[in-house]
Amino acid sequence: MVDVIVKGACEKSPDHKITRNDFADEAARKTLFSLFTPMEIDVLFHFASLDNSSGRLSVDDFRRVLDPSWQDPEILYNLSKAEKVEAAKNALNEPSQFLSQVFESAYHFLLGSVAGAFGATIVYPIDLVKTRMQNQRSSSKVPGQVLYKNSLDCFRKVIQREGVKGLYSGLGPQLIGVAPEKAIKLTVNDLARGMFTDEEGNISLKGEILSGASAGACQVVFTNPLEIVKIRLQIQGEVSKSVEGAPRRSAIWIVRHLGLLGLYKGATACLSRDVPFSAIYFPTYNHIKKDYFGEGPEKSLGTGQLLLAGAAAGMPAAYFTTPFDVIKTRLQAEARAGQTHYKNIAHCASTILREEGFKAFFKGGPARIFRSSPQFGCTLAMYELLQKMLPYHHSSGATEAGHSIPSGEPKSIDPDARNADFLRSRNALKILLDIDENFGKPPTLDKPTLKDSWKFIPGFRS
Repeated sequence: MVDVIVKGACEKSPDHKITRNDFADEAARKTLFSLFTPMEIDVLFHFASLDNSSGRLSVDDFRRVLDPSWQDPEILYNLSKAEKVEAAKNALNEPSQFLSQVFESAYHFLLGSVAGAFGATIVYPIDLVKTRMQNQRSSSKVPGQVLYKNSLDCFRKVIQREGVKGLYSGLGPQLIGVAPEKAIKLTVNDLARGMFTDEEGNISLKGEILSGASAGACQVVFTNPLEIVKIRLQIQGEVSKSVEGAPRRSAIWIVRHLGLLGLYKGATACLSRDVPFSAIYFPTYNHIKKDYFGEGPEKSLGTGQLLLAGAAAGMPAAYFTTPFDVIKTRLQAEARAGQTHYKNIAHCASTILREEGFKAFFKGGPARIFRSSPQFGCTLAMYELLQKMLPYHHSSGATEAGHSIPSGEPKSIDPDARNADFLRSRNALKILLDIDENFGKPPTLDKPTLKDSWKFIPGFRS
C-alpha cells in the first residue's frame, strides 16, 4: 500500500517528488484515513530521506524502504569495480575468472560489432576522401599529380567518375576489422587498467595513459593487414580513371600479392598512430564522463552525454595523430610511376617535409575529426537499439537493486537482487506457506518441519 500511495502521489506531482503532506493527502484518499498515523509517516520519511535532506522525495528515494533487494549504490558500485579489477590482476593465475568477465562481455562485443559496422558504413565516404587526400602528392617536381583541390572537390569528383558505389570502395575489409579491433582494444584496456589500479580502486593518470597505449598497440595485429588492403582498394578507383589500362584488383588478389610480410608493411607507422590515439582517447573519455558529466554509482549517462564525451575525446586524439596517419597511408599505398618510393618512416617524413612542406602532414585532419563524432553517435544509437531488440539479462540497461549501474561496469554480485517484484512475491509466499494444512500438527520423520517446508519449493532458499 505504501508503494501504491508513493507512486500515485508522485504521478500527481509536477516534479514527481512529494512531501510528507503530499503522502498524507494521498494516503487519506487511498485508505479513507484509516491506515497511516502521522508517526508512521514520519518514520517512513526518516528512512527514505537518508540520502536526500530536501524534504521532497521521489520514487527512487523510497526504494530504500520499499525494495527488499536494495543495497547501498556506493558499496555496490565499489564492489563491482573491485571484482573487475581483481579478475584483471589475477588473469594469469586464475584465467577462468577473467575469461568469465570476457565471456560476459561477448554479448556486448557482438552488439558492438554490428553497431560499429553500421557506424563505419555511415561515415565511410569521409574515410575514403581522407585517404585520397592524404595520398595525394603536391610536389612541384612532378606536375599533374594534384587531382583534388580539397575534400569537397574530392567527394564531388568521386561521385562523378565512379558513382556512389565508388565512395564505398574497400568497405569490406573495414567491416571485417571492426569486431576484432574493438574486442582487443577494450579488453586490453580493461585488463591494463586493472593492473594499474590500487587496492582502493584508484588509478593514476600515468596508468590510464599506459593502459590506453597498450590497447592501441595490441590492435595493430588486426588493423594493419586490413587497413593496407582497404587503402589500396580506396585508391585504385582514382588510378583506374587517371591511368589508362590500370587493372582493378580484388581484396583477395591484394592479400595474395602482398603475402604475410607485405600485409604488415607500414606496421610501425600504424603503431605510431594507434598508440598515441588510444593513450589520448581513453583517459580523456573517462575523465570527461566522470569529472564533467558526473558519471558514478548514482548516475549513468544518457545517449547525448556519451556522444558528447566520445566526440570531445576523439577530436584531439584524431587530429594530433594525423601526421602518423599520413605517413602510414603513404607507406601502405602503392606508388605510381614517377613518384618517390618511401623506404621507411624517417625517409617518408623527411621527403614529405622537403617536397610538400609541414602542412602536408595534416592532410585529411579535418576529415578525421568530422568522422569521429557521427561515427560514435551512429554506433551508440544502433547499439542501444540492438539492446532493446535483443535483450539480455546482464545487459547494461538492467538495473540492480533499483539503481542503474553505469555502462562498462560489472553487474550486481547478488543474483537475487535482479528482480525486486520476484522477491516481494517470494517473501509473501513464505509467509503464506506457514498457513497450510499441516499448521498445528506435529512433524513426522518423512515430512519436513513447518519451519523448513518452504525450502522444498524449487527456486526458494533462505
